Amino acid sequence: QVQLVESGGGLVQPGGSLRLSCAASGFVFSGYAMSWYRQAPGKKRELVAGIRRADGPIEYGDAVKGRFTIDRDDAHNTVYLEMNLLTPDDTAMYYCHAWNYGQLIYWGQGTQVTVSS
Repeated sequence: QVQLVESGGGLVQPGGSLRLSCAASGFVFSGYAMSWYRQAPGKKRELVAGIRRADGPIEYGDAVKGRFTIDRDDAHNTVYLEMNLLTPDDTAMYYCHAWNYGQLIYWGQGTQVTVSS
């Protein structure tokens, strides 16, 4: 069955870094656009970053441009999110998302990122 398993979340101080991973299985990973979304308490889920193919194109949410980097490893069915210069506003549940450019969409269970001193 389809699985998206996120990892790498945790508690980090402001200005710190984290690297999230999303391991995918159960579908042809290379044929899917992969994205990271996040949702903070009381807020809508928002796009953090998306990558359509191994060679791009890539898009980032305005709030994370210049600080976050998305990358994918099709050989290992994994997508990553490198997060730098974290602030308390980045505190949220981060979700992995897969889309086949058609009607199939998959979501992971999420990994919590908390930025606090």
